[in-house]
Amino acid sequence: MIVDARTQVAHALEAAGVETEIIIFEDSTATSQEAADCLGVPVGAIAKSLCFMVVGEPILVIASGDTRIDDRKLGQEFGVSRKKVKIATADQVQAATGFAPGGVAPVGHTSQLTILVDQALGRFDTVYAAAGTPHAVFEIAFKELVRVTKARVVDLTQGL
Repeated sequence: MIVDARTQVAHALEAAGVETEIIIFEDSTATSQEAADCLGVPVGAIAKSLCFMVVGEPILVIASGDTRIDDRKLGQEFGVSRKKVKIATADQVQAATGFAPGGVAPVGHTSQLTILVDQALGRFDTVYAAAGTPHAVFEIAFKELVRVTKARVVDLTQGL
């Protein structure tokens, strides 16, 4: 049975015991700013999912929409130099997560991933994450996001 991306995310959230609704927009929510505009929330409350390749392995970083990830800090988390950290290509993102860029959800991936959450996202009690497509998001408490992703919370923000 083929399952669409939103349904995949909904099933993952339900299996994790998260009660939330996936919100569908006609306008794009592919970027943090677009999602914030659609929702009427600060851009920092958007939990963007970024895929990096660290020594050839996909790593998902969930970060606040108003921050940039420091590849030096990300490399240090894995004991490697920033030269071993690359942003994943669209094909690598799709292969690692099952989602296309612009809709990468923090849950429901097609493969087992190491997930890190940047601590700056914790400024918000409630955050909004992509739900598998560039037109869908869901609301989740920051603490629940950390729980359901089984992520480590670390400092990865550039300049903070």
